[in-house]
Amino acid sequence: MSYKILLVEDNPHIMEINHEALMMADYEVLEAFDGKQCMDQLKSGDVDLVVLDIMLPDSDGVTLCRQIKKEYDVPILFLSALGENEQIIRALREGGDDYMTKPYDLGVLLAHVEARLRDSQGKKRIIYYEGLKLDTVAMVAYFGDDDLLLTKKEFSVLYLIASHGARPVSKDELCRDVWNSSATISCNALYTTISRLNRKLLCAGVGRTVEMDGNEGYSLDKV
Repeated sequence: MSYKILLVEDNPHIMEINHEALMMADYEVLEAFDGKQCMDQLKSGDVDLVVLDIMLPDSDGVTLCRQIKKEYDVPILFLSALGENEQIIRALREGGDDYMTKPYDLGVLLAHVEARLRDSQGKKRIIYYEGLKLDTVAMVAYFGDDDLLLTKKEFSVLYLIASHGARPVSKDELCRDVWNSSATISCNALYTTISRLNRKLLCAGVGRTVEMDGNEGYSLDKV
């Protein structure tokens, strides 16, 4: 299978180098030099990965990323000369799946491309459940447009329960997948995390909280 990569880059020299490297790795490569060309290319056919520069002549790459994610379920790898932590955090929180700073080694770029394509085949980035939107890469949960401001542990508990749908999640599963422990963690750690999570769900008006379903395990139940 030949994956289709869309390069969005306004520097012709960088575009040429990246295009050649990806073609040598047997990828099909599309080019866009600004945001408008990017959206036009996405409309023209299925794209497996967007490699996106942040500084474009007609748009901010992070804003463009947000627009892409509203319309297409495609992973985005940012390439940018901007390497400040605040910029990286913003780019990932707004929908980016990966971030590399310039200059970079072409071998490392290809490894990142392979990793993003591999991840996109096995796990969807966005999970929707009962009005919640869970971003599994940024580990951010939304209800409507509101960020629930969850900690990593709170998000992991919510994601695990939501991804199981109607099937309750046992305490052992939570220990293994959230706390990476084969042994049962203390009740206090689990109960404290669930209690904080439930307060945030209630404050956001979600209308559901994490509750013990008899002896079966935990699920999201209506308040």
